[in-house]
Amino acid sequence: MTTVSAAHPTDPAPASFARDWRAWHDERDRSLAAPHGFLAITSMRWLTPEPTRFEDAPGTWSTDEDGTVLVELSDGETLTVDGEPLPRRHRFTGLPDGGSVSAGSGDLVVEVARRGGRPVLRPRNPANPLRTGFTGTPAYAPDPRWARPGRFLPFDAPRPVTVGAVVEGLEHVLTAPGEIEFAIDGVTHRLTAFNGGRPGALFVLFTDATSGVTTYAANRSLSIAPPDAGGRVTVDFNRAVNLPCAYTDLATCPLPPRENRLAPAVEAGERLPRGRGGTA
Repeated sequence: MTTVSAAHPTDPAPASFARDWRAWHDERDRSLAAPHGFLAITSMRWLTPEPTRFEDAPGTWSTDEDGTVLVELSDGETLTVDGEPLPRRHRFTGLPDGGSVSAGSGDLVVEVARRGGRPVLRPRNPANPLRTGFTGTPAYAPDPRWARPGRFLPFDAPRPVTVGAVVEGLEHVLTAPGEIEFAIDGVTHRLTAFNGGRPGALFVLFTDATSGVTTYAANRSLSIAPPDAGGRVTVDFNRAVNLPCAYTDLATCPLPPRENRLAPAVEAGERLPRGRGGTA
């Protein structure tokens, strides 16, 4: 197997590197603390055919045999989607697995989603104590040595990869276009990479020797910019982030595939949140 050099030929100056990382990390914390972000989730309700009311969401909710979500509003209850009021009886149809729709009711947002083929409801309230008490995510100090040069090794064709989830019995199917190869202390590693949020971008789910010690046990995620024409990428573990499940049990985050469990301690990126035992 080819060994990728551990030294990065274009390491930025430490001051600018730290400044850029701090701006990124501050934006991450602002996003987490958004009024209707993951810290605002107050419950996770797996819907059934039995019409049910919940204390933290308007309406009576149920699902039918094909997974369509139904809501019936009582007098004085309202929900809007994209600013348009819903009728008293409404069906959320065509919801793909992994997709969601946000329905608003005053300051409340109700997320209607499908995860692992199952319909789920997650109300989000800006007054949730997990959000109002959030003081930021601990992280390792930025270190240019953890910005590793790497290569993208594409598969002949993208592959569907089934991974577990933090919710027992739930699975996610992610599309993997290839692998990312890089080195730590002269030892070459490869991680299965999944499609990112924009064309050509990638992300990896991984654990390492810090997982369950100073970082969240189940997973961390790292976004990777699209490879250049030669397949070169930068694997910057300083920007490894927690998934929502690191902060709340009301999440359905995917787990890394077995081959993405790194043996070395990646002492970079986000650490355990304070509410999960983390420290600054």
